[in-house]
Amino acid sequence: MGTRRKSRELALQMLFQSDMGKQAPEEVRTTFWRGRGEVEAEVHGFAEDLFRAACDRAPDIDQLIEQHAEHWRMDRMAAVDRNILRAAVAELIGFPQTPAAVVINEALEIARKFSSPESVQFINGVLDSVRRDLEKAKV
Repeated sequence: MGTRRKSRELALQMLFQSDMGKQAPEEVRTTFWRGRGEVEAEVHGFAEDLFRAACDRAPDIDQLIEQHAEHWRMDRMAAVDRNILRAAVAELIGFPQTPAAVVINEALEIARKFSSPESVQFINGVLDSVRRDLEKAKV
């Protein structure tokens, strides 16, 4: 597994911990890395960057996801799915140097690992719609 994929998975786990445990980002950072063993500096750094980007812009990210997830509210989505979406949208917004196709593909691979087959299609549809909207906004 590549370092970026590992970072994305760790960021997802941090977001999930924050979401389900109703923990502040600082609390997650403190407890998440404890007992995790050695994590490469590059993996750790990018995971922290993604987590920070998702937390810093959480209201905007959630609004964007809900806007593109037809007939779905954030609280009705599976926790894993909503946090995969949050991490991917944070990367689409906060790391424009990464091609959108790469971000979406990585999110789908992570969904295949951590979620259900139906979720992969749902996540793909939402992220593709968000991507198109963000591209229109750039023009």
